[in-house]
Amino acid sequence: MQRLLTYLAALLLLPSLAIAQSKDPVKLKVGMVAAVDMLALPIAVERGFFEKYGLDVTIARPYATGVDALNALQAGETDMVQAGVPAIGAVLRGMDLVFFGNFSGSATKLGSDATLALVAGKDSGIVKGDLKSLKGKKIATSFGTINHLYILGLLEKAGLAVGDVTLVNTPPPEMNVALLAKGVDAYACWDPVPVIGLKDVPGAIEVIRGGDVISYLGFNVALRPWLEKNGETVEKFLAGVSEADKWMRGNPKQAAQVGTRWIPGLKLDVAETAMQYNIQQVDRRISAHNYRALWKAQDTLSRLGVIKSTFDVNKHIEPKHILAVMQKYPELFSDLPAIPADVALGPGYTFKP
Repeated sequence: MQRLLTYLAALLLLPSLAIAQSKDPVKLKVGMVAAVDMLALPIAVERGFFEKYGLDVTIARPYATGVDALNALQAGETDMVQAGVPAIGAVLRGMDLVFFGNFSGSATKLGSDATLALVAGKDSGIVKGDLKSLKGKKIATSFGTINHLYILGLLEKAGLAVGDVTLVNTPPPEMNVALLAKGVDAYACWDPVPVIGLKDVPGAIEVIRGGDVISYLGFNVALRPWLEKNGETVEKFLAGVSEADKWMRGNPKQAAQVGTRWIPGLKLDVAETAMQYNIQQVDRRISAHNYRALWKAQDTLSRLGVIKSTFDVNKHIEPKHILAVMQKYPELFSDLPAIPADVALGPGYTFKP
């Protein structure tokens, strides 16, 4: 009898296979671009935020642009990526993407582009603060990305046509080399490229930084079939990166240090400067402003002939997962301004231009 009792007691102490399996973290592969505004991902990994929510996240190598990240997603290299303007072209080419959270942007205002800047060379003839002086110049940008949308917005602000300048398709890692070699007169890009240029290219000037010229597009995206099968995992992911966002907003210098370990060649002084701009638009939430940002980007690109068609943003934005996280973990967003009532999302929300 005693042996039986001992045996039963031992069984009670052993977790069942089902319980053990339920406690195993969910594996997730996520892609990021080599940009400072992507750093919530490695922060969540390094500080154990993903682990806290039951995830085992592997980050794919930093890609040069969102185009590369989306190609990796389509090839099955990742489960989800962070991308902005390139996702528009991907959808138009038939990729069934769903936008389910923001990694950068604003849910409380329309304009948000603090992490973008236009940098010009010393002898370019471009004047700081004078966008009209861009006329006739060669400007590097990465076609189909947010920095492309930014230069188009700057030209529109200056009253210039796209034909008034020569846009040169250039990967971000090559922009400062092109400026140094005088292959271009200026470039538009995201951080840390402009911060590096002002430091390393003799005589370089910052023509403009941000300016709320465009609404930043920085979405978490996944293929629809995967997203529809993994809603619980998506919400765990959003909770993890939202906690990383809040930590980054409160600890910008420490966040910059993380960046030096994940973005090739990023130096601490550059990272710290770039992070000051980055934290101005770290907001994972979705509001009507984010719908409008995606619609406006398409409208601009279509009007200027960059894209030939558009899609209904209502069919490709799915806010229910981030709304669930906002409701379940309000403390993760307590340091952010409240979303204005007139743009907050309610049941059955439909965006109308």
